[in-house]
Amino acid sequence: MFNRIAPRYDLLNRVLSFGIDRIWRRRLVRLVRKKAAATVLDVATGTGDLALALAATLRKPLTVYGLDISSGMLELARKKVDKKGLQDLIVLKEGDSEDLPFDDNYFDAVTVAFGVRNFGDLAKGLAEMRRVLKPGASLYVLEFSKPSVFPVKQLYGFYFSHILPWWGGVISKDKAAYSYLPASVMDFPEGAAFEAELRRAGLNPTRSRRQTFGIATIYISEKG
Repeated sequence: MFNRIAPRYDLLNRVLSFGIDRIWRRRLVRLVRKKAAATVLDVATGTGDLALALAATLRKPLTVYGLDISSGMLELARKKVDKKGLQDLIVLKEGDSEDLPFDDNYFDAVTVAFGVRNFGDLAKGLAEMRRVLKPGASLYVLEFSKPSVFPVKQLYGFYFSHILPWWGGVISKDKAAYSYLPASVMDFPEGAAFEAELRRAGLNPTRSRRQTFGIATIYISEKG
């Protein structure tokens, strides 16, 4: 599915989120920067937006690994990396988030933006990200959540249930994909439920920051 929608994925993200997703990513990068991480893994990197932002912003020396299971997404990410001249800082790899091709205790930070809700086995994916983190290092997850305040909750529900699938299907010409995407948001265990999943994976949630009326949340957890 992600291979099919890859050519229009960035356009759809900008249009369907009204560009706010860029602001959320910048906030996540600032949080990672505070830790002065030198080796970072961006899981479910997609077309590489977060990996590029990390490479452009974090202190050097630095290596950012971007991993995704979709070859179509990675092809676009490579073009972006080449265009920015960041080949020396970003390493792109095709791989499964539930079977990461990296050694234990390798990364200073792991990030994932709008990807964990697509894991086939959430518990396994979280455990794998914990495994590759160094002791004391942090996992940063940016994911959609559901607003709870009137009238944002009602407007959001209508938009995700009716407008997004139709509009996304028209632009991408893949109605099935943009029916799946909002459904995956509604099914995701957000907030305290997701923090409980992090704990079960052996991570210690340290902070959760809701974004833009609760439309998205940044979760920070640490490997003990």
